[in-house]
Amino acid sequence: MKERTRPFFEDRDSDFENRLVSTETNAYDALDSESEVSLRPTTLDEYVGQEKAKENLRVFIEAAKMRGEAIDHVLLYGPPGLGKTTLASIIAAEMGVNIRITSGPAIDKQGDLAALLSNLQHGDVLFIDEIHRLNRAVEEILYPAMEDYVLDIIMGSGPSARSIRIPLEKYTLIGATTRAGQLTAPLRDRFGVVLRLELYTHQELAAIIKRSAGILGIPISEEGALELASRSRGTPRIANRLLKRVRDFAQVKGRGRIDKKIADWALDKLEIDSLGLDSVDRRMLSAIITYFGGGPVGLDTLSATVGEETITIEDVYEPYLMQIGFLQRTPRGRCVTKLACDHLHLPYDRENGQMTWGEA
Repeated sequence: MKERTRPFFEDRDSDFENRLVSTETNAYDALDSESEVSLRPTTLDEYVGQEKAKENLRVFIEAAKMRGEAIDHVLLYGPPGLGKTTLASIIAAEMGVNIRITSGPAIDKQGDLAALLSNLQHGDVLFIDEIHRLNRAVEEILYPAMEDYVLDIIMGSGPSARSIRIPLEKYTLIGATTRAGQLTAPLRDRFGVVLRLELYTHQELAAIIKRSAGILGIPISEEGALELASRSRGTPRIANRLLKRVRDFAQVKGRGRIDKKIADWALDKLEIDSLGLDSVDRRMLSAIITYFGGGPVGLDTLSATVGEETITIEDVYEPYLMQIGFLQRTPRGRCVTKLACDHLHLPYDRENGQMTWGEA
């Protein structure tokens, strides 16, 4: 049997982890963090967007300061790259306290968490990123630590085991997660403040880009900022990353100033189209259309076709494509919509039964 070729997936230029439009922190951010000044805002006034969350936080922070207490425990959830870590740092700064930053996977043992909690001073903030990935045994000692500000530690084992209760200073736990549904109910219920961060509008992203450009000393026009914003997938992390890459093109191929023309040209060179799709997104959509008539196609079959793990497709590629209406999950599998076919300038087959799901 003749082996089927897969032209869409040969000679891939980069792994998904290092995509410019990835919402996760990757190699681009690591390189920039070593050489650039921080673009993170440090106060609520500097923080652009998330107006509902900011308005409520101002009240909670002011009330806590008036009472001289630590702010209640805060849960921040939403897609990656929207500023959850930044917002946690801002809360600590507004309260005038220290912040300790860690992540769920980094806390392996109960003793690790106990050491962090026992070293906190009154009002300090402990920020745990990816809190949904906490070890369940570690999570158990968080319950009394959050509710009663005590650590219950078991010393020894067997008949000689004894429980020691260690009081803690009143502190604030800020948890961040991209998967609030994976938090256990006992943990979720102990957060007094729960805030969802939403994707940013083009205007909000343009304001973030202009602020970042000012910090980096990059001349940029309003039209240039909007062009970058429109291709940033509603995510500040991607917007700042694209700004730095387009700056390189502006300095080498232009006059150092980013306007709409240079932004459009540079992003085309980076293979990021008008909706923020990169070559990986277009390749996956094209595969579904070319090999499977637009779908439906099962996740395992799609994974084998594009050469990516199923979890990578679900967590990295699919969310944005579904948000913009290019991809649908159906009981029979993944389907590409007419919007995606039009965007890719590929035919949309009405005779193949696709209209039943494409117009849904």
